[in-house]
Amino acid sequence: MKTIKGPGIFLAQFISEEEPFNTIENIAVWAKSLGFKGLQIPTGDAKYFDLQQAALSKTYADEYKGKLQELGLEITELSTHLQGQLVAVHPAYDKLFDAFAPDQVKNNPKARTEWAIQQLKYAAKASENLGLKAHATFSGSLLWQYFHPWPQRPEGLVDEAFTELARRWRPILDTFDECGVDVCYEIHPGEDLFDGITYEMFLEKVDNHPRACLLYDPSHFVLQQLDYIQYIDFYHERIKAFHVKDSEFNPTGKQGTFGGYQSWLNRAGRYRSPGDGQVDFKTIFSKLTQYDFDGWAVMEWECAIKNQIDGATEGAKFIQDHIIRVTDKAFDDFASTGADAAFNRSILGL
Repeated sequence: MKTIKGPGIFLAQFISEEEPFNTIENIAVWAKSLGFKGLQIPTGDAKYFDLQQAALSKTYADEYKGKLQELGLEITELSTHLQGQLVAVHPAYDKLFDAFAPDQVKNNPKARTEWAIQQLKYAAKASENLGLKAHATFSGSLLWQYFHPWPQRPEGLVDEAFTELARRWRPILDTFDECGVDVCYEIHPGEDLFDGITYEMFLEKVDNHPRACLLYDPSHFVLQQLDYIQYIDFYHERIKAFHVKDSEFNPTGKQGTFGGYQSWLNRAGRYRSPGDGQVDFKTIFSKLTQYDFDGWAVMEWECAIKNQIDGATEGAKFIQDHIIRVTDKAFDDFASTGADAAFNRSILGL
């Protein structure tokens, strides 16, 4: 068994124009002061991380990595959640998701998709230059608005969408393979990969590509009422990244999983700071340790109630307290009688 690394923190929800969140140097010092040891770096703003530069220049990657190492911090993974989303966008979401794209490709879905695919390829090379083995992203979606089959879905619609999704991702996965890095899809509502079944459908379409792996985040599964513990048993060989994010589901006689178009605060299912929700992290950390997960436990802060500063402050300790330092001996070694083949045969009466 291996000891999970951590605590790490995903910086996406903390970046702002206010100190200490306005530069990577300042935010790194802040994170270190709270007890975090690793940073998951979003790549959508060159002010914090220049993805193309990191892909094309090993010097830039080395200097960036060295700057954090001087502070006692490591990069856990790079994140292209926003760019991954843009690999596949249904026209119904074009205007909303254009907000994630640079100006030169807005109002041009084809150009936007090509830009997103190139971003992912840059992420593969940048990860390689940084010495990383896993990368966090979204799959994008062509089908999400059809998840509830009313009106009846036309025959072949789902298969056609997954065929197209795989066609777009296959060259990206191949690039990551060339770079020795796993693509870790965060299985998430709003993506075409939103549960185990949809992930398996995608895997089949990409011929079980060895780099098509998983970012495990139990918070999304609580909201779907999916067994997030058994999920680890099913997919532990593909889980290469881990978000520590909590959530809760409290259905009423008025609303359930679909949420009634309410704000996050007023939904039956909502995200919470680590330890404030219903996720059984003790069992999760035990399961992942049992299956030799040797990646990072990274806090992703999203909470409808608690502010992000308190969430991060508590989150570092929460993760540290849940990491299991694995044993190097069996608990009952003290009672060992010793054995060899002859002894074993003798006690069996052979």
